[in-house]
Amino acid sequence: MAEKNNANIGFEKQIWNAACVLWGHIPAADYRKVIVGLIFLRYISGAFEKKHDALVAEGEGFENDRDAYEAENIFFVPAAARWSVIAASAHSPEIGKVIDNAMNAIEAENKTLKNVLPKIYATPELDKRVLGEVVDLFTNNIHMDDTEESKDLLGRTYEYCISQFAAYEGVKGGEFYTPQSIVKTIVEILKPYENCRVYDPCCGSGGMFVQSAKFLQAHSGRRGKIAVYGQESNSDTWKMAKMNMAIRGIYADFGSYQADTFFNDLHPTLKADFIMANPPFNLSNWGGDKLREDKRWQYGVPPVGNANFAWIQHMIHHLAPNGKIGLVLANGALSSQSGGEGEIRKNIVNADLIEGIVALPTQLFYSVTIPVTLWFITKNKKQAGKTVFIDARKMGYMVDRKHRDFSEADIGKLADTFAAFQNGMLQDVKGFCAVKTTQEIAEQDYILTPGRYVGIEEQEDDGEPFEQKMARLTAELVKEFETSHELEEKIRANLRAIGYEC
Repeated sequence: MAEKNNANIGFEKQIWNAACVLWGHIPAADYRKVIVGLIFLRYISGAFEKKHDALVAEGEGFENDRDAYEAENIFFVPAAARWSVIAASAHSPEIGKVIDNAMNAIEAENKTLKNVLPKIYATPELDKRVLGEVVDLFTNNIHMDDTEESKDLLGRTYEYCISQFAAYEGVKGGEFYTPQSIVKTIVEILKPYENCRVYDPCCGSGGMFVQSAKFLQAHSGRRGKIAVYGQESNSDTWKMAKMNMAIRGIYADFGSYQADTFFNDLHPTLKADFIMANPPFNLSNWGGDKLREDKRWQYGVPPVGNANFAWIQHMIHHLAPNGKIGLVLANGALSSQSGGEGEIRKNIVNADLIEGIVALPTQLFYSVTIPVTLWFITKNKKQAGKTVFIDARKMGYMVDRKHRDFSEADIGKLADTFAAFQNGMLQDVKGFCAVKTTQEIAEQDYILTPGRYVGIEEQEDDGEPFEQKMARLTAELVKEFETSHELEEKIRANLRAIGYEC
């Protein structure tokens, strides 16, 4: 059986269960902030204390030298903000105030965290007894050591809790979280390399960057060898992304504040090697009427009522000469002709930028049920004049009644298919994948729906003779009709029995 991407493991689940205890003890709007703030505080304090002890053991007097910590991407944590102080106050009525003071002290010592950390723990609505129990759980179950498992523990916990918040918050959850298997699929296909520049213009909580760093670590053993650039317009989500990067030890430039990407591009001169994004689907109120003459619209002015092709062109504008884009879009962008979208799509195809299109199954997202597609846009493609279409709608497994996920084998199959295409080795598979030329796409009016190109999967012959099969299917159809007819008569009889003539 294929290995599944199952994040419901051990400590992550414990933390989530502890978080659920807080439900009803704090306003819903602050609930997520409380938990992710505690995870963050425990992590940076643990990382600092571990480095501090190592410096003390060296005996050279550098334990209070801020540069010694910053050189290893470790935040400086003042004495009053260290977890030992928090743990000692867990069962004090003042625990909320102690944590808020710690957050303020950390921000004061680390300018990049200014106005990022939550300071809501002293609010009367938050039950301090329950808060103390959560602090105990963090204290008793996390022990920092040199193993990768330990280093990654809180990062995985943070990611798990974010995914759970996304599930519980429904549509709003989709604003800050892209399911891990989708992110991993994009990263495995793009294959970011060391010292590359990775950009996400609508970065949410930063999942694309986390997975890119994991990919690098798996292939080179060095997680931090990427330059990360992001932007996010939602204040709370921007703060969550900043904390997520800090927990992962990833240096990221998210600007000094949240900002609208279309109206205030925080990285105007950036040319990225890899761009990965899950922009808001079919965004209608993006202010397009005020940006009709923008230099980013190289392939056509996007319609005022839909930002899909504004996002695409913004990303292409920021792409390096050999850069690659992987993004998620609603299926409508594959075929829409309204508002000039068809012409923009045509121009992008004719510019030989579309390397691949992957149709995804439904139910992968917590926030939306509409069908979505992965677009891969590349400058200087290996297979010039060709595009690979993949229909992955039948892939994946059901995690529960509502949500689907990709297994490791599914992700590997998609990445391998893409690699085979890039190396000129891919053979068309009916119902799954097909390689088409720009001319063949033009003959389909530049519509990019994969099903149009891959066709229908060939059915295996079960060996039953045609005449016998037809006789069997006819008999089954007659039987079904008779059954439905008998049922209809029974319903009519019951209605007549209660005085309803029909």
